[in-house]
Amino acid sequence: MSEKPPRIIVITGIQAAGKSTVARLLARRFERGVHIEVDVLYQMIVAGRVLPEEPGVMPPEAERQLRLRLLNACLLARSFYEAGFSVVIDDIIIGERYAHLKEDLSGLPFDLIVLAPRAEVVAKERDASRGKRVVLGEKWATTLDGDLRQTMTGIGVWVDNSDQTPEETVEEIVGRLDLQTIA
Repeated sequence: MSEKPPRIIVITGIQAAGKSTVARLLARRFERGVHIEVDVLYQMIVAGRVLPEEPGVMPPEAERQLRLRLLNACLLARSFYEAGFSVVIDDIIIGERYAHLKEDLSGLPFDLIVLAPRAEVVAKERDASRGKRVVLGEKWATTLDGDLRQTMTGIGVWVDNSDQTPEETVEEIVGRLDLQTIA
């Protein structure tokens, strides 16, 4: 019996869209699956980390660190993929970051999933229940959601997971990418 070829799937969306939860559940569906959570890579910067100041305000050093985070996620993905693992990366890919993603995964096939819950769902329901330290609020959610929809429309497979459990979202992704044959 031959092994199924590995896959690379990138899950994007605004903060609190469910990327990490969905990515982890999806990676578990593969016989050999890896979840690359970019927040973990970002937390590796233990001194000198620079965060965005507010929606639309990105200091150059924060941009450089976000770029480095994506590059390292893709390097890890490439390494695992070449070793026969299917990889699910979660990161916020908006605007020019999509060109960076394509550059960093050059030569490798990948699928892009855009989780696009309604901004008010993210701002009010999900952000309030997050275990992470970053708090979005309505201004962040609305701004990021607008940027996502403006710069990424027509790219990837869009999933409105506003009214779905993480498991239901994974099932929709599996069906839409025709992944029914994974473990």
